[in-house]
Amino acid sequence: MDDKNKSRQAAHPASMNDRPTLKTIAFMTGLGITTVSRALKDAPDIGAETKERVRLVAKQVGYQPNRAGVRLRTGKTNVISLVLSLEEEVMGLTSPIVVGISEILASTGYHLVITPYRFSKDALAPVRYVLDTGAADGVIISRTEPNDPRVALMMERNFPFATHGRTDMGLTHPYHDFDNEGFAYEAVRRLAELGRKRIVILQPPQHLTFHRHMRKGFDRAVRDFGIEAVPFNSVDIDNSLVDIRAAFESLMGAPDAPDGIVSGSGAGSIAVIAGLEAVGKRLKHDVDMVSKVPSDFLSWLRPEVITMNEDIRHAGRELAKAVIARIAGTPAEELQSLSKAV
Repeated sequence: MDDKNKSRQAAHPASMNDRPTLKTIAFMTGLGITTVSRALKDAPDIGAETKERVRLVAKQVGYQPNRAGVRLRTGKTNVISLVLSLEEEVMGLTSPIVVGISEILASTGYHLVITPYRFSKDALAPVRYVLDTGAADGVIISRTEPNDPRVALMMERNFPFATHGRTDMGLTHPYHDFDNEGFAYEAVRRLAELGRKRIVILQPPQHLTFHRHMRKGFDRAVRDFGIEAVPFNSVDIDNSLVDIRAAFESLMGAPDAPDGIVSGSGAGSIAVIAGLEAVGKRLKHDVDMVSKVPSDFLSWLRPEVITMNEDIRHAGRELAKAVIARIAGTPAEELQSLSKAV
C-alpha cells in the first residue's frame, strides 16, 4: 500500500462501503463514542445542541443501531410487531395504519415489522411466535374479537401490546377504537331525515367486536326513528367485492328492495353501487347511501354518497403511542382511546 492510500485510510475510521457505526459519527462530529451513544439515547446529561448535531449526522450517514448487538446488551429488540390480516389489505386499511405507526416510531429507536396472516387460519400463531421467540418488544393487533385469545395470551405473559378495537373480556388493556356504534346511529338518522323507510346494513363479520358495536347503533337508531330494518346476512364487509355486488344486485332487484343503505366499508360501497345500478336503481333517486370510509376516494368518485371518515392513519399513531407507553410501564387504563366519525 503506498503512502497516499495509507494516509487516506488513517484519516477515515471506515471505508465508505462499511456500515456506519458510532465511531463514524464520533469521527464526523469530533465527539467521543460514549457521548455519541448517550446523545442518540437522549441521555439527560447531554445538551440539546449536541443531541441535534449527533442525530443530524446519524441521519446523513444512514446510521442504524446493530439490533443484534442491542439485543445482546439490553435484552430488547427495538422492534414493534404489527400483526395484520390479509382481509385488512383487501379493505385498504394497511397503508394508512402503517404510515401512522411509522410517523410515531420515526422519533424513537423502534422499528416496525409487519406480520401478515390470513384470519381464517390460526390467528393466534403470529402472536405466539413473537412471544415464544422474543421477536419484538411490543405487538399491535387488529380485528379484535369479544373474547380474543390473543389478548388473553399476551396478558397472561405480561407482554406489552395494543389492540385496534376493543374486547368484551373484562380485561383492561391498551386500545384505540373507532365509534362504530355512533357511526351506525348517525347513518340511520341521516337516511331517516331524507325520508328513507326501509334500510339495510352491510356490516362487519359477526365474530368481530365492532360488528356488535355497529349493530347496536343501527338497531337503536331503527327503533328511535321508526325505520324498518331489512334483514340481510348474505354477505359482510369481508366478502369479495364480486360477492358483495352479486348479493346487492339480487337484493335491490327485488320488489320490496330497501331505499336506504348503511355501508361499513368504503371498498364494499363501490360493489354495492355496482349492484344497485345493475338493476337500474340510481343513487339519490331510488336509494340513498351512507358509508364509512378510510379516505376521500369514495366522495370523489360518487359525491351522491354520504360519507363518514374513519381516520386509520390517526389510529396507527394512537396505537404506536400506546404500545410504546405500555413498554415504558404506563398503566393500561391510561392508554385507551376512541375516535369519532368525521
